[in-house]
Amino acid sequence: MTTIIIEDEKPAARLLQRKLEKLNIEVGVMLHSVEESLQWFSKNEHPDLIFLDIQLSDGLSFEIFEKVEIKSAVIFTTAYDEYALKAFKLNSIDYLLKPIDEDDLEVAISKFKMRFPIQNSTINLDFETIKKMLSNPFDKNFKTRFTVKIGQHLKVISVDEIECFFSENKGTYIHTFDNRNYLIESTLEVLEQELDAKQFYRISRKFIIPLKSIKEIVLYSNSRLKVILPTFKEEEVIVSREKVSDFKSWIG
Repeated sequence: MTTIIIEDEKPAARLLQRKLEKLNIEVGVMLHSVEESLQWFSKNEHPDLIFLDIQLSDGLSFEIFEKVEIKSAVIFTTAYDEYALKAFKLNSIDYLLKPIDEDDLEVAISKFKMRFPIQNSTINLDFETIKKMLSNPFDKNFKTRFTVKIGQHLKVISVDEIECFFSENKGTYIHTFDNRNYLIESTLEVLEQELDAKQFYRISRKFIIPLKSIKEIVLYSNSRLKVILPTFKEEEVIVSREKVSDFKSWIG
């Protein structure tokens, strides 16, 4: 099994290397920038597994995928959660937030080994193969309903009733098509993993919206987009600038 680390902070790269060695994973190469990575991939056989930081010294590591057809499985490592959806669209094995917990790292390695059993110490999987394996409808059961507490009563809300999810004052809420808000015991980060990404998209730090609730899309300042929902009027629903491109792809 061949493994490389792409990480611009050398101490962080060495720390990850030591953690991997505890799991009997040997790191062959450590790269530190987009440019250095592009040069390396152009001259070397692609490894089985890449540990990839997202924000490198000379840009986002997503630029590597735009210029090279990576034939490796990828585990993203980053201090930021805002790129999670884009990372999973690249069919990564896992997305680990820094500081990387050793238990989470071990789980990520286990996921890799289960999905891509290595024969003769080498694999050669392109991202189309990974995509097919990860898009298996039986691989994950998406959340279809939520139970909320209203006084002494419980109410079940189907995802078909949900106009959007939003965060406010450290709470997470469901807003339904009948113009009601319900507090839920979750976070937008957790919801991103529980919801079907074909139907729901996190457009910003504050909102996750379903495709069916989009009434209108309007150009907004600073290259952003404004989404008009049927009943939600509490504040403007804005697509973050860094998410505009992915959002356009998501809506087709």
